[in-house]
Amino acid sequence: MAGKEIKQKIAGGIFWKLMENGGAQGIQFVIAIILARLLTPAEYGVVGIIMIFIIIANVIVQNGFSTALVQKQNADEVDFSSVCYFDLLVACFMYGILYLAAPAIARFYRIEELRAIVRVLAVVLFPGGVISVQTAYVSRKLEFKGLFLSTLAASVVSGMVSIWMAYTGFGVWAMVGQQVVYYFALMGALFLMVSWKPAALFAWDRIKEMFAFGGKLLAASLIDTLFNNLYGLIMGKIYNKEILGVYNRGDQFPKMIVNNLGAAIQSVLLPAFSVHQKEPQKMRQMLRRAVQLSSFLVLPMLLGLCAVADTLVLALLGEKWISCVPYLRIMCVAYSFWPIHITNLQAINAIGRSDVFLKLEIIKKIVGIMGLLAGIPFGPLVLVGIKAALDFFCTFINAWPNKRLLGYGILRQWADIIPSAGISLAMCMAVYALGSALSAGPWIKLAVQILAGIGIYCLLAVLFARENLRFLLGVARERSQSR
Repeated sequence: MAGKEIKQKIAGGIFWKLMENGGAQGIQFVIAIILARLLTPAEYGVVGIIMIFIIIANVIVQNGFSTALVQKQNADEVDFSSVCYFDLLVACFMYGILYLAAPAIARFYRIEELRAIVRVLAVVLFPGGVISVQTAYVSRKLEFKGLFLSTLAASVVSGMVSIWMAYTGFGVWAMVGQQVVYYFALMGALFLMVSWKPAALFAWDRIKEMFAFGGKLLAASLIDTLFNNLYGLIMGKIYNKEILGVYNRGDQFPKMIVNNLGAAIQSVLLPAFSVHQKEPQKMRQMLRRAVQLSSFLVLPMLLGLCAVADTLVLALLGEKWISCVPYLRIMCVAYSFWPIHITNLQAINAIGRSDVFLKLEIIKKIVGIMGLLAGIPFGPLVLVGIKAALDFFCTFINAWPNKRLLGYGILRQWADIIPSAGISLAMCMAVYALGSALSAGPWIKLAVQILAGIGIYCLLAVLFARENLRFLLGVARERSQSR
């Protein structure tokens, strides 16, 4: 594929991936706001407990092989079909474990309703296994338009179902219904929109071949997921389900930004990295651009959200959710370091060093568990604050191998990030000061703060971050030329 064609494919891929994440998460954001006004923090906490177990099971079903399918240079129909059937087999196994464990989970948290919720919600493992292969095909071919339309449709359908259930008094089951409908609707829509369909093909040797790479990623992802969800498990058990519900709500807003902007860019660049995995100089250039662009897009969103957190919660969720503001602000800081994390790890995956990826996860989780144990006696806010501090420390761990592999270490990375970080921090302080000075209602104050933040950041970007602006304009031109 010619260089210009690759750039156009990447530009188009970024556009449709941003549309997919932005469209779907925009709809889910609106739905979450409506549900938050219909349900209580305790009800959110109940589902939050169960989602931890589902997420962990989904990692075992989905992760590892999907990345291996993208990274493998000569993946064919046999590879995709074999992984699809293998994922469904693993889904059956994991569903059986969760079905049998449901009574014990209910007893552990002293919430009898969890028994039925676990058994119903766990059915999402089956469509999840198929979706992981479908999205791997989309990523490999950079055909994100079909994924965008499918995700949008699934979000609308599942959102309508959940709102109806919440309004008619189903309580926590409204969120269960949303998850189940979303997964099945997404799988069905992808079968209609994406050209790949599973064939009557299976080769055990292909599974073993990809497991040599994907198995390490699976182990790393499982370690990472178990660790990240320890916070929810601890808050739900040691503290209470209301605290867990408030923490999850505070975590949701910054996570949505990271998933939409940062992860969209990275999911498009992984196959692009893989194409040049044997060209270290080219990889280094692409890695540097990914770090700069991710930071330029993600940091102002997160620090701006941190500045308007209290106004946003009052306007969108109401007074009963105001206790989530400190968690929201701390998680904005924690997620600010994700551009470095994601970009470095994707580069390591692209060059086939899943062994390095696994080692990094083990090191980070040992450090993280030590911080977790130290924070428990001091309460949930200190616990989350330690998490944010450790996320900063882990940027040095994730970047360390790429200094040797690609000649792009953490000091050079931070030098590339500082312009975006500096103007984002300046914008954040100005917007926060403006909010403190205004005495208007929450909706008016929020609108003024958002408009001021956009204006201030754009002005500072023109003055101090012109290179990133030029690149974004170049991507927009590539997009218009590829139509």
